[in-house]
Amino acid sequence: MQASISAATFKLADQAALSPAQQRLEAQLLTFITAHLNQAQPGLFVIHGDAGTGKSAVLAAAFSQLQARSRDSKPTALQGTDNYLVVNHNEMLKIYKRLAADDPDLRKKDFQKPTPLINRLTKQERQADVVFIDEAHLLLTQPDRYNKFTGQNQLSELIKRSRVVVLVFDTRQVLKLKSYWQANDLQPFLDQYPHQTFNLDQQFRVTGNQQVVDWIDSFGQGHLLPRPTDPNFDFKIFADGQPMYDLIRQKDRHGGLARMVATADFPYVVNHGTWYVTAGSLKLPWDKVNLTDDPWALRPETLNEVGSIYTIQGFDLNYAGVILGPSVGYDEVHDRVIVKPDKYEDQEAFKNRDDLGQLEPLKRAIIFNSINVLMKRGRYGLYLYAVDPVLRRHLLAL
Repeated sequence: MQASISAATFKLADQAALSPAQQRLEAQLLTFITAHLNQAQPGLFVIHGDAGTGKSAVLAAAFSQLQARSRDSKPTALQGTDNYLVVNHNEMLKIYKRLAADDPDLRKKDFQKPTPLINRLTKQERQADVVFIDEAHLLLTQPDRYNKFTGQNQLSELIKRSRVVVLVFDTRQVLKLKSYWQANDLQPFLDQYPHQTFNLDQQFRVTGNQQVVDWIDSFGQGHLLPRPTDPNFDFKIFADGQPMYDLIRQKDRHGGLARMVATADFPYVVNHGTWYVTAGSLKLPWDKVNLTDDPWALRPETLNEVGSIYTIQGFDLNYAGVILGPSVGYDEVHDRVIVKPDKYEDQEAFKNRDDLGQLEPLKRAIIFNSINVLMKRGRYGLYLYAVDPVLRRHLLAL
């Protein structure tokens, strides 16, 4: 996904912008949809890939192609099909709707959150033809009264109400127990329905070399590699948050889309005043509830805030200043990065469930997932500050 200051923090890539692998994927997708549209069972097409591998870009490009054929005046196998792209993420939904305005083949109503679409199709007793699901790892896997979802699993409900389902799935981006997916949780669906899978493994967002990508991946597995060097990627570790913020402001002045983000380690209650993130001498407010149609990273005033995983997941920044909060530490005895769920302030992420077995390992996985999401936001630079003094010392010593 390419950064674009004027349009969005990711853009719907045109055919020329897609890599050879992405072009193959787009062609396979449209062939699969055409072949399975009128079969007895729904067809599933699963796209795997880590953060930054261009999953949303190719999904959006293929959906635009699908809608162009659906709305074409010339008769084709896809003409007149009723199709939707759903994402269980408010900020990403805003991006899709914003970009729909610039594409003659797309309508804002083509993009939905999963629960309203499920409820509407159920009420109307009808099936959609094709449903694309971006960030399917964010789909609920239990009922949720807050979201008015009464079923047990949103993916299951969407499959029941569709002829073909195309989903993007990455278990390393699961951020809550109520939408907890493990690597084998898709298997029962694959066993039941005809399917294809495709894996995207080329990193498109982080422009750093393999050293940079390996360093981030290893951190998420608890290991500190030697400090990566890449003349074309700005990787810096800070002893204090204020100089990091000063550099982010400077980068934003020169090229835009530079923002501060943090792990969910600082108290925050929705609609109850202003809550702050602290990083050494730096003190900035958390991101506010965004009631506008503009995504968080595109609003100039958010340069004075700290974004969360829920604000920034799925989006490109040019430069990301990442604050690793108190839940991220270092075990000097075993020489590894550790996470401490008891210090993680996002209690909504850890709402207890009695159907997942031991929750502590899952909670640790969620924190490491959130770190992976945050560290892979910046296309041209990653800046780090660790609140935990032991981890900070080890990072600075690299």
